[in-house]
Amino acid sequence: MDDDRTFRAEARDWLRRHCHDQDPREWERELGRGGWIGIGWGDGSYGNRTAGLTQQVVWAEEYARSGAPARVGHIGENLLAPTLIEFGDRAQRDRFLPPVARGDELWCQGYSEPGAGSDLAAVRTAAVRDGDTYRISGQKIWTSLAREADWCFVLARTEPGSARHRGLSFLLVPMDQPGRIEVRPIRQMTGTSEFNEVFFDGATARAGHLVGGEGNGWRVAMGLLALERGVSTLVQQIGFGAELAAVVRAAVASGAVDDPVLRDRLVRQWAELRTMRWNALRTLGAGGDAGAPSVAKLLWGGWHQRLGELAVAVRGAGATTGPYDWSPERPYGLDADQHLFLFSRADTIYGGSDEIQRTIIAERVLGLPKEQTG
Repeated sequence: MDDDRTFRAEARDWLRRHCHDQDPREWERELGRGGWIGIGWGDGSYGNRTAGLTQQVVWAEEYARSGAPARVGHIGENLLAPTLIEFGDRAQRDRFLPPVARGDELWCQGYSEPGAGSDLAAVRTAAVRDGDTYRISGQKIWTSLAREADWCFVLARTEPGSARHRGLSFLLVPMDQPGRIEVRPIRQMTGTSEFNEVFFDGATARAGHLVGGEGNGWRVAMGLLALERGVSTLVQQIGFGAELAAVVRAAVASGAVDDPVLRDRLVRQWAELRTMRWNALRTLGAGGDAGAPSVAKLLWGGWHQRLGELAVAVRGAGATTGPYDWSPERPYGLDADQHLFLFSRADTIYGGSDEIQRTIIAERVLGLPKEQTG
């Protein structure tokens, strides 16, 4: 406990001294110079600090509370790196982990496709072996940070004629391939473009950048998804707590809190958020639970969507009016409550829809029979 308190004080002091407005990529390099990227990777071989599980939680909490910028390197740090540690070879780890730890290389995830969103077994993007390279053709969609990323890990079909989980491979693809990779932003109903379409037209990846062996992509991809909702879930919940606090303040200021129905909804949101935190801490301490990522996604997706609905309910008719001050981040002039309401409509879809999460829990955790098709 004393070590954790010392670590918390060090993290808080470092963030206070170093956190200021700056370019997102430069902020990643600043974190890298401080050794704060990849603190849960292990022995510090890649330029990172080492920290136990409780200290990883401490860092996540202090980062969220400091008001530090949203990370553009989290996909490389929290998804790609643990996947290479688990499934990659030594050459891949030595090549890719140090630049992530330094904040020099950013990553995006090439999973979802127009016909394969939550159902990744329906992936059609193809990769054909050509000597020492693979040539990739197809389309990915809903790709976060594709415009900023230097690399993309791509789930592609390497066995012609294969179906479902068979014949998929996990490839590391450089994004700087003009004429072979095109990125198109997707304008959402919030007016912003957090996601992108990515088109591969003969893009190349080295054969040495195939992770886990040809045809083993499904195993690697599922292993990665299991890593997606770890300590980072606690960071997310701190952000949720700040959003809920703002809604409560608005309800008190406007007098909406006097409505017993709205007051009950506010209390319920608070209680559910506390429950999600305890559940996240429990599953982290348990060392892994096959259904934990799916349970966590079901919990926070619905919770955040209901918070968006509550935010506009507290405002009443005023929540439907505008426009407000225009900015590139909110080109429609949406205020924070309106943006929360509109953006959270996707929370139960992206990252694996609620239907997919329930199927995973039913089949892989509860052992229920698979749905009969055809």
